[in-house]
Amino acid sequence: MPRFLANAVVEDCLREILHRQEFTLNPRRKHGETGVDILARRGEMAYSIEIIGYKGSGPARAKDFFEGFFRAVSRLNDGATHLVLALSHLAEPGLPGRAKQHRVGWIRLAEIFPELEIWIVNTDSRTFRPTALRDWAGSR
Repeated sequence: MPRFLANAVVEDCLREILHRQEFTLNPRRKHGETGVDILARRGEMAYSIEIIGYKGSGPARAKDFFEGFFRAVSRLNDGATHLVLALSHLAEPGLPGRAKQHRVGWIRLAEIFPELEIWIVNTDSRTFRPTALRDWAGSR
């Protein structure tokens, strides 16, 4: 299993998938530019998406996840109604443990932020799977 997958690889993959599904996408941000990673629109639906790649170090993955969470919920300031943390499929095996470690807080966050989803982006199969934050707090 790779020990590193750059955010840009996950972002490029998800942009490709969403484009195929006829979403309108914001332009890719320039290096150092702030703002949402992907704003995807189709019809009345708009998704503010924060991308998280994969790092080999557990503490680095945790830091990326927590920072991504706060970046995602900060989009509420912009009126976002659908918030997404898009994670590499390489991070999926660790999500149940993370949710279990923070179970009570995780469940409360899912209740407080019902608009927040986790999308698992598989860069190998070029697919993604949307999940609810709450889904990870159970026995998945």
